[in-house]
This record gives sequence, structure tokens and C-alpha cells, in this order.
Amino acid sequence: MRIKIGVLGKANIALRSIIPTLAELSDQFEIVAIATRSKADGESEINGIPVIEGYDQLLDIDTLDAVYIPLPIGMHYEWIRKALNKGLHVWVEKSLASTEDEVKELISLAKEKQLVVLESFQFRFHKQLKSIQESLKDGIIGEVRSFRASFGFPPFPDADNIRYQKSLGGGALLDAGAYTLKTAALFLGKDVEVVAAQLAMDEDRQVDIYGNGMLKTKDGAATAQVSFGFDNFYQCGIEVWGSKGKLFTNRLFTARKGFVPQMTIESNEGSKTVDLPEDDAFTNIALHFHKMLKDKDSDLRNEEYEQNLLQAKLIESFKQKSI
Repeated sequence: MRIKIGVLGKANIALRSIIPTLAELSDQFEIVAIATRSKADGESEINGIPVIEGYDQLLDIDTLDAVYIPLPIGMHYEWIRKALNKGLHVWVEKSLASTEDEVKELISLAKEKQLVVLESFQFRFHKQLKSIQESLKDGIIGEVRSFRASFGFPPFPDADNIRYQKSLGGGALLDAGAYTLKTAALFLGKDVEVVAAQLAMDEDRQVDIYGNGMLKTKDGAATAQVSFGFDNFYQCGIEVWGSKGKLFTNRLFTARKGFVPQMTIESNEGSKTVDLPEDDAFTNIALHFHKMLKDKDSDLRNEEYEQNLLQAKLIESFKQKSI
């Protein structure tokens, strides 16, 4: 099955990572066109892919099977909804939408129409994550007592960056913070809930620029601390503290093809650092999307629906509990 897919917008993530990945997977995908709000003078193609003006024009292409949406978060709800109503499967950048109510509506529509909605947390499909999870199952640090995730970076050099624009769904929580909440659920389980949260606002821009929070499982056996931001010293990793040791890793969210991530384990026996498998998370998530469309696997599709809804619930709860 060769999926005919269109791309809504020319975001950096699309041009740098997703479009090249889809082009390499030519047996699985055909990129039909890239849509822009307005075409630059003389712009008719990008890397051999036709460029068309107007997102609606792309959705009106009869042969299309799916769309990839890397638009600003504040535009996701409108264009996911339009795509689903056109009978198109959706692969969308995180966060899926701006509010929990929007996500609930979109997932309900996707279920009704039996369509896939994939939120693009590509790190889920990197071997690094699987290696860490398997090490924890093997009891390498004993019983897990606490989990910490950190993802933050210095201020963006361009003052008009979309992440600073409230009307476009800007703010650190929906961007960097979404990664930390996602990992808290992946490591602690689906019954995790937010118990405390803090968001620091940029009063001029009216968006949050950094935050911290705590989550716990409903039985209270394990907790997670999350920290994120746009005004921070760069951090991108997790730490898991157990009854017999501690595990931490680097570049969990941004390990690219060819990069060799590392995991460090500390215990009473000492400290050791091991290389983890390099991998291509973008290829893996693209193949996951293809599999869900080709096989019509209800279990895989339902798992994505559940993850989408849980993620939206955690983000909304974080907002509500923020002090």
C-alpha cells in the first residue's frame, strides 16, 4: 500500500525531517503536494514536490489518503477537523490541539470516521526509549520510586517566533512541556495524574515560558517531576531513581539518525555508562503511521486515541493546577 500524503505548510520540522523521510520511504508514501498559505514568486516545487497555494486546495485533492500537519498549534484544531471531515488520516505535530475539549472532539470524530490521528512524538519510536524501559523491567535499579524529565532551551533569537504568540497556541507547556508529560505517562503508566504545577508567564507576550510540576500514580507508589521551558539552560533527558540505583540518559527527545545516545546507571556497585542503539525515529514513526493505515489495526489505532486523550487531559490538568 502506497499512501498518498499531502503536507500542510512549510515548517522547519517538515522541510528538515518529515518530508525527506517520506521521500526516502517511496515504497510506502507518495508526497502529492505541499500546501502554503501563499506561494513565493516563482515557487512551483520543493525538492521536486509540487507546491500549491491554499490549505483547502490540498484537502480537495480526490486521490489523497492522509495529511501531515506541522502548522502552529493554534491552527491544529481547524485543519485536523477539516481533514477528518474529508475522510483523511492525520499525522500532526505536537501538541495535537490547544485544549482538552478540542482533542476530545477531534478523537470522537476520528473514531466515528475510522481514521487515524497520530501525534508526532517521534521519540516514542526510537530504540533508546525501548532500551531504557527494558532495563527498568529487568530491575537494573530495583523498584522505581521517582521519575524526572527535563526539556528546556535558551530563548529563541527571533522575537516573533510562533512559540511566543498566544493566538497561535504558543507557550512552553504545549511545546517543550508536552514532551515531559508524555514521558511521565510512558514510564509511570496510564493512571498518572498531575498533583502540582507551576507556570511562569511572560507578561508582555501573555504566554508561559517555563514550568515545573509533579505527577503521581493513583496508588501513590511512584511520582514524577517535570521541568521545561524556553528560558532555560539546555536540558533534554530523564532520570529514574529506584530502590537499588539511579538511571539517567541524554538526548531522549532529540536523538537524530546517527547519534549514539548513552545511559548511565549508578548503584552501590559503582557507576557505568553504556551506549544505546542509534536509530532513526522519524523513519520509525512514519512506518508506524503507514502500518496503522495499511493494516487497519484497531488495537494500534485505539492505543493512539487513548494516548491522545490522556496527553490532553494531563496538559489541561497542568493548566488548571498551575499556581
